[in-house]
Amino acid sequence: MPEIRIRRTVSACLLAALLGAAGPARAEISVAVTYLRQEQKAPPVLSNLDPIPADLGIAGARVALADSETTGSFLGHRYRLQVVSVEPGGDLAAAAKTALAASPVLLLDAPVEAILTVADLPEARDALLFNVASGERRLRDGECRANLLHTIAEDAMRADALMQVLRARRWTRTVLIVGPRPEDEDFAATLRAAAAKFGVEILAEKAWTFDTDLRRAASKEVPLFTQDLPNHDVLLIADKADDFARYVADNTWLPRPVAGSDGLSGEGWAPVLEQWGAVQLQNRFEAAAKREMRPRDYAAWTALRTVGEAVTRMNSADPIKLRNYILSDAFALDGFKGRPLSYRDWNGQLRQPMPVVNARALVELAPLDGYLHQENNMDTLGLDRAESACEAFGG
Repeated sequence: MPEIRIRRTVSACLLAALLGAAGPARAEISVAVTYLRQEQKAPPVLSNLDPIPADLGIAGARVALADSETTGSFLGHRYRLQVVSVEPGGDLAAAAKTALAASPVLLLDAPVEAILTVADLPEARDALLFNVASGERRLRDGECRANLLHTIAEDAMRADALMQVLRARRWTRTVLIVGPRPEDEDFAATLRAAAAKFGVEILAEKAWTFDTDLRRAASKEVPLFTQDLPNHDVLLIADKADDFARYVADNTWLPRPVAGSDGLSGEGWAPVLEQWGAVQLQNRFEAAAKREMRPRDYAAWTALRTVGEAVTRMNSADPIKLRNYILSDAFALDGFKGRPLSYRDWNGQLRQPMPVVNARALVELAPLDGYLHQENNMDTLGLDRAESACEAFGG
C-alpha cells in the first residue's frame, strides 16, 4: 500500500508539472449563438409525401452544439444555443436586435431580403452572421455583406457539380423544363449558366403549365408534354418548390434520366453519403432528430462547428477575431466530405465538395478529377473570384 501511494503521488506531481509547463490555465469562455428563423408559408404542391420538418436546420445546429461542447469541455469553452422563430410576416429585424444584444453570432434562416435587412442593422456591424438557408447568387455577388458568411451551398455550386458529372458522362445534349414560379426561373438561369460553363448544350426548353392533378394523370399527360422535345441525353427540371418534378421521371416520351430538381442532383448534403466518416455524423443526427439529415441541417451544423473550431483555435469569442481567422488560410474544418472545408475570402461562401446523388446513392463527389483551379479545385464550383461582383470583403 505505501508503495502504491508513493507511485500515485509521483504520478500526480508529474501531471501537475506537465500542466504547469503547458502554461497557465485558459480562462473560461462563453459562446452564445442564436438560430434566428423567419417562418414561411410553404406554397401548395401536388404531393405531401415529403413534409418539411418543423426543426429543419435547427436540428443540425443542436447536433453541432453537442459536438462543440464535447471539445469545449476540455478547454473551458461553454456554448449556448437559443432558437428564435418569427411568424410569417413578423418583425425579424426587431427579433435580430434583441438576439444581437445577447449574442454576436447569428445563424439566419430567412429569405434573402430578410437576411440583408438583418445584416444591415447597425447592431450587426461587428457581428458574425451565417446564412444557412439561401443559395441565391446575389448574396455572394453584388449584394454581399462583410459580416455575412454562407454555409448553405450556393445554387451555382449545385448546378456546376451536376454539369461536371454530365460532361464526364458525355451526356451533353439536354432539354429543360421550367416551373411557373419566379424561383424556378432563377434556378433555370443557374442551370443555363452552368451548362454553358462546362460545355453542356440545352437544345430546347418548355414551360410547365399544367394545373391538373398529376397524381392521377401523369402517365397520360407527361408523355404528350415531352413528345415534341428533340432527342436528348438528359432532361433537366427547374422546380425549386419540389412541386411537379417527381411526376416527370419515368413518364417521359423518350426513356431518359432526369436531373436538376429531381433524379440526379447536386446537393450540399444527402443521406446517402457514407464515406469519410459521414455515417457517424448521420447516426448522431438521426439519434437526436429522429429523421435523416437534410442540406439545411448540414448548413446549420457547419456554421456552428465553424464557430466552435475558430473559438478553439483563437481561444476567444470576439466575433471580429473569429471572422478574421475563419476567412484566413489557416482555417480548416472537417465536414465529413473527404476534404477540409474553408471559406472564400472574396464573398464569404463556404468551399465544400458537392455530392451529386440520386435518391439512393452517391454518384460522384464534385469537383471531379480533371477540373483544376489555380488556387483551390473546389473553386471550380460556384462563383469564382473573377466572377463575383462582391466588394464588401475588400477583394
